[in-house]
Amino acid sequence: MIKCNKINNAEMKTLQTFPILDQYSNYMLAALGRSELTVKEYSYDIICFARFYMQDHGLVPTDTPFEEIDVSHVGIDMLNKVTTDDLLAFIIWLSRNRKQSNAARARHVASLRSFFKYLYNKKHLIDQNPAYDLESPKIGKRLPKYLTLDQSRELLETAYNSPHDSNERDYCMLTLFLNCGMRLAELRGIDTDDIHDTTLTVIGKGNKERTIYLNEACLTAISDWMEKRATMKIKPEAAKALFISKRGTRISDDMIQITIKRLLAEAGIDTRVYSVHKLRHTAATLMYKYGQVDIRNLQMILGHQSVSTTQIYTHVDESQLQSAIESNPLANFDPDKGKK
Repeated sequence: MIKCNKINNAEMKTLQTFPILDQYSNYMLAALGRSELTVKEYSYDIICFARFYMQDHGLVPTDTPFEEIDVSHVGIDMLNKVTTDDLLAFIIWLSRNRKQSNAARARHVASLRSFFKYLYNKKHLIDQNPAYDLESPKIGKRLPKYLTLDQSRELLETAYNSPHDSNERDYCMLTLFLNCGMRLAELRGIDTDDIHDTTLTVIGKGNKERTIYLNEACLTAISDWMEKRATMKIKPEAAKALFISKRGTRISDDMIQITIKRLLAEAGIDTRVYSVHKLRHTAATLMYKYGQVDIRNLQMILGHQSVSTTQIYTHVDESQLQSAIESNPLANFDPDKGKK
């Protein structure tokens, strides 16, 4: 059953959409420069709402399974009838029937706000914007999960000593994740001619290009992988791709995730907690905690548009907080010593 939460690539390929949603998706990609993943998730949220609305208003037989509700004929006539109460009912339904967290429901709210703003302000297709006053559930600030330095070293050692045929490739990918803090899509999209001596060019969110500087560990891992890569039979369309699958094609997002999950499991790390994106958290945290990287430099390394996004990685542990308090010049002040 579809849970109106995250969606994987396989589900999205078979998911039925409707014309105005396709137009909106193209607008997000071309005009707003949103990533394909963001567009897919927003589209999924809107489809989920459309199914809820049709079910809630009796537009489909009551016994129709939710995931089988046909949204292909959703048009402006129906969307023009949507009210704020409909949207609120949907958010409440997500909480009660789908047991979604505040964070998950907040994403649905963001999706609906963006979609109806597009219909009302941009295309002028509806008479009013029902999502204008739609409030988002409060989300408590949570520190990002990350591997400790010891866990990171253990994970790298596990990958390096792995008996798999893809050892050099997998170790190289892991090394780049943990040292450079790049996103999955950025790593997957690297071409061999993106590497220039000690720098690497990647395409980040919003199709923005940035330069990543490579340390010795990265350069060594890339060199070892390139030697192995040279022995592989690579298909013409993947000739420039840095990371290649066993079939000679550019490695897929799913295969990267499967590979990292396997390495985490082999290192004894809980794969229910840690994932590819947690490696990005780890790299950022280790650079800030041990490398004393300035937050503005960290922002550039991670490719964040706003420094406020980078600040979630600058959390410190209790020992650092204690040390900070003790380093205050007033820490040893004793009023009794000043008395005569």
